[in-house]
Amino acid sequence: MLVGTATSDDACVYRLDDERAIVQTVDFITPIVDDPYDYGQIAAANSLSDIYAMGGRPLFALAIVGFPTKKVPFDVLAQIMKGGCDKAREAGIDIVGGHSVDDAEPKYGLVVTGLVNPRRVFKNVGARPGDRLVLTKPLGSGILTTAIKKGLLADAPRRQIIEVMKTLNRAAAESLEGLEVHALTDVTGFGLLGHLGEMTGGSHVSARLHLASIPAFDEAWQLARQGVYPGGATRNLEAFGHRVKWAEDVPDEARIVLADPQTSGGLLIAIAPQHADELVQRLAAAGTPAQAVIGEIFDDPAGLIEVESR
Repeated sequence: MLVGTATSDDACVYRLDDERAIVQTVDFITPIVDDPYDYGQIAAANSLSDIYAMGGRPLFALAIVGFPTKKVPFDVLAQIMKGGCDKAREAGIDIVGGHSVDDAEPKYGLVVTGLVNPRRVFKNVGARPGDRLVLTKPLGSGILTTAIKKGLLADAPRRQIIEVMKTLNRAAAESLEGLEVHALTDVTGFGLLGHLGEMTGGSHVSARLHLASIPAFDEAWQLARQGVYPGGATRNLEAFGHRVKWAEDVPDEARIVLADPQTSGGLLIAIAPQHADELVQRLAAAGTPAQAVIGEIFDDPAGLIEVESR
């Protein structure tokens, strides 16, 4: 077992031989958008993300389904599963089986199995002083989907956030080929602060974030100021906030945005400084939703995160 539970990584990795290792993950979510087809696509992209975050290539998937059979028409389930299958095919794989249960609330996701070279496994630990931190999707999906549920989000940003959540992290992961990556994770339920905190704590280093460089949906800032955000953001701040040092001029809404739990979020990459510009150029050429150097790693074993406004 090359990667297990010790560092709360994105997936497990089991070596088969010198050239091949199995990488496997499981993830499922409840509906966060109204359209069942979009929901299926987002859930599948979210599940596949962990394979890419380990440097792996997905091989096949199994579906996990919970569905209220007596309350919701089966046509809705068919659309959810079609969305998942179409997104899996976009990733170059098939969903070859799965399991379903009758449940009070819809749930959908995938068990994904992939392959990775044992010498090229990307872990969420291993960041080194001087590394640059690169983010490949904007923050704010938790805030915006909360606004969708409350009927407070206009059509244009609603469509934008759905497209971003449906976007595979495949292109971002492929952009790392040949570059010196020291640590990698995807930003999901613990928010940027939580997942970066796992990276710094496990790597025995600290990080400095530059708020002005962190990509986020424009609407996320205003909604956070208005108190429209998921309870998970507050829980993330309670869990990880003690390790964050905020500059005095950082606005209160920034704490919510940086702690916002993401669904199908981007990759967070700690890369050697001499390769950061090349990575940004590759990500831009690949059309990833964001290509931002948001901070750097520095030598402090406390595992802290400093947030500056500039």
